[in-house]
Amino acid sequence: MNLFYVMNGRRLKRYFLICIGIVFAVGVVYAEKDNITVFAPQQPAAIYSIPTNKKIVALTFDISWGDKRAEPILTVLKEKKVGKATFFLSAPWSKSHPDIVKKIAASGFEIGSHGNKHDFYSSFSDEEIRNEIQTAHAILAEVTGKAPKLIRMPNGDFDKRVLRIADELGYKVIQWDTDSLDWMNMGTAKIINRVVGKVHPGDIVLMHASDSSKQTHEALPVIIDQLRAKGYEFVSVTDLISQTELQGKTVQDKTAMFDAAAGY
Repeated sequence: MNLFYVMNGRRLKRYFLICIGIVFAVGVVYAEKDNITVFAPQQPAAIYSIPTNKKIVALTFDISWGDKRAEPILTVLKEKKVGKATFFLSAPWSKSHPDIVKKIAASGFEIGSHGNKHDFYSSFSDEEIRNEIQTAHAILAEVTGKAPKLIRMPNGDFDKRVLRIADELGYKVIQWDTDSLDWMNMGTAKIINRVVGKVHPGDIVLMHASDSSKQTHEALPVIIDQLRAKGYEFVSVTDLISQTELQGKTVQDKTAMFDAAAGY
């Protein structure tokens, strides 16, 4: 009988120590949860901005149609000595306007993909999404001589499938925090005030260089001057991302963003 109680006492002690070890391990995991990625790998996410205290901002321009607005914007950027910006070009437009595309590239600006069909990719099948991204990739690589690594989805529309497929194809999906709403042609003063009033460190600004946006090139010089007066430096999206470890916002499935769709 004495032996029986000794054996059970040892077992109880062993179980007690095991429980203490489990509690300790759980405590360590909880305390270090922000640094542990093995157990919860990050899912692909769209990038709207980056967390930084540096006064850096990425000006971005979407182009899907027309040949009257892009070159005036390039002229403004040259005159204002802005050497870094990012242009998101649709594949059909790039194929139809290779000379303008080459001018953008020759000016040293970053070129990203704006997809192939200007449609809502979240409504496509996985195969269609992949085909649209790859078709645009091939055309832009041929026209520019360089394979793009950034993509802004047409209409700003995506869901988790789009993010996953873009990631599998080596793309980062780029959105924006500040929308100029320049496609509304609401007057240069309103475009200027909207951008300058909303910009923050690490921001990505959405503008358009399609023919539908008739006032962007008029508002742009003042936007540049006023942001510089506030101490901002202009960088490409890739430069922006490389400045800091990315800590993206919580990303949910996105439905169509009408303002972006209308501006092309």
